[in-house]
Amino acid sequence: MFQRHTIPVTAFEQNCSLVWCDETQQAALIDPGGDIPKLLAAVKARGLTLSALWLTHAHIDHAGATGTLARELNLPIIGPQRGDQFWIDGLPKQSQMFGFPQAEAFTPTRWLEDGDTVTVGHCTLQVLHCPGHTPGHVVFFEPTTRHAFVGDVLFAGSIGRTDFPGGSHPTLIAAIKDKLLPLGDDVTFTPGHGPESTFGEERQFNPFL
Repeated sequence: MFQRHTIPVTAFEQNCSLVWCDETQQAALIDPGGDIPKLLAAVKARGLTLSALWLTHAHIDHAGATGTLARELNLPIIGPQRGDQFWIDGLPKQSQMFGFPQAEAFTPTRWLEDGDTVTVGHCTLQVLHCPGHTPGHVVFFEPTTRHAFVGDVLFAGSIGRTDFPGGSHPTLIAAIKDKLLPLGDDVTFTPGHGPESTFGEERQFNPFL
C-alpha cells in the first residue's frame, strides 16, 4: 500500500514528501529541496530504502539538494519535464541568490511527459504536465489513495506565482482547471508550501480560480 509523509525543508518551508510502498519498503523523495540530514533521518526512522528522487519542478527550494543526494547515494533523478532545463542549469546561481547551501546542477536520469507513470515498489503514480509556474512543472497523482503532489501549481486558498521566467498565468489556470480539478473533488493534495487541501475545496472556495 502507498504511504506518504511530509517533511518541511529549507527556510522556505517547502513540503518535501517521502513516499513509499509498505510491501517493499522502497521509497522516493519528492522535491528534496534541502536539509539532507533531516530527509535521510526520516527515511532511516521508517526502515526504508531510498530508491529515487522525483521533481515537480526545479526551483531552488524544491530541487536544491537533488544533485548532491543523487551523487552521494547514486540515485536516479526522475523529472521534471524538460522545459525546466534552464532552471536546473541555474541552480548554483539560485542557491547564491537566496542564501541556500551550494546547489549542484544535474541532468535528470529521466525527463517526464504528460501521461507518463512513475513507480515506487508496487505503487504507480500518474504524471500530469502542469506548466504555468514553470514551463516543465509536473504533478504526481496516486490513484488508489486519491492523492496528488502538486508542487507550486495550487495551494490551499491560492495558486502558484507566474511572474518568474517562463511563467504564465493563463497557462497555470488552464492546467489547474483542465488537468487537476477533473480528477475529482475528493482528491487530497500536498502543495509545495502550507497545509493540504482537496480539489473540491479549492474549486468551490479558492478566490483565484
